[in-house]
Amino acid sequence: MGIALVIFAAVFLLIVSGGLLVFYRQTMMQRIQEAINPRPKQKTLRSAIQETGLSIGGVVERFENVLPKSQAEVSVTVQRLTRAGFRGDSAMKIFYGSKVLTPILLCVVVLVTGLGNSNPMLWLVGAGLGFLIPDFWLGRKIAARQKKVERGLPDVLDILVICVEAGLGLDQATARTVAEMDKGYPELCDELKIVVLEQRAGRARSEAWKHLADRTGLDALRNLVSMMVQSDQFGTSIAKTLRIQADTLRSQRVQAVEEKAAKTSVKLVFPLVLLIFPALFLVILGPAVILMMESFATLQH
Repeated sequence: MGIALVIFAAVFLLIVSGGLLVFYRQTMMQRIQEAINPRPKQKTLRSAIQETGLSIGGVVERFENVLPKSQAEVSVTVQRLTRAGFRGDSAMKIFYGSKVLTPILLCVVVLVTGLGNSNPMLWLVGAGLGFLIPDFWLGRKIAARQKKVERGLPDVLDILVICVEAGLGLDQATARTVAEMDKGYPELCDELKIVVLEQRAGRARSEAWKHLADRTGLDALRNLVSMMVQSDQFGTSIAKTLRIQADTLRSQRVQAVEEKAAKTSVKLVFPLVLLIFPALFLVILGPAVILMMESFATLQH
């Protein structure tokens, strides 16, 4: 019986192998040819855009040494770029290079459009705006990143509380929170990854969290770090501290929404007075004015 089963299995495997060779011979030959003679991969649109961005960044970096800058200015710029999420070595070079190229591009636009012939002041306006546009753009990036970090802070604190109450230390809880919330709040988890790496490198926990507050520039994180340092010094429950801070942040968020809702009525005054009321006056008083003009015209005749 055993020999018959072995023979049946062998025959079945031979039939299956033969069927694969017959029906999928062309596909197998194509894979063998690709393995022997690999073809260069075609560039996708995303790779082409990335290569174009890298090449443009390399060109912009060459203009970085044109602007004179002090060490204090460089340190402030590096801090602003870090708060915006740009930590690469070439970020500062690209930023200063863009402060040189943007005025040149705007002056070229003024020259091509011919606006500078009618008003020579447009040359100075274009150069000044081109010099300030990178700073405005960087400020908007910092504000947007800070808003995203502050928005995800209460939820991340809740996960930290759950991990700490489950028995993990604060360092292990931070690493687990980063792994769990990375897709939901990538900006905040990116900053927490640096905290985890600094702690693994041997830096003290309080210093690592203080660096987090300095990198982001948020008052909410500064308050959180000070509360954590005090909790660590006095031996109080870190989970309770984190829960109180999360509830405080949510209360502040609700208060901010209520404040914006209260300001809405005041902000609506200007569009009402400037846009809606003139249209209403025109619709209501327009026919009466026309009738009065027609009646005065008939009286004159």
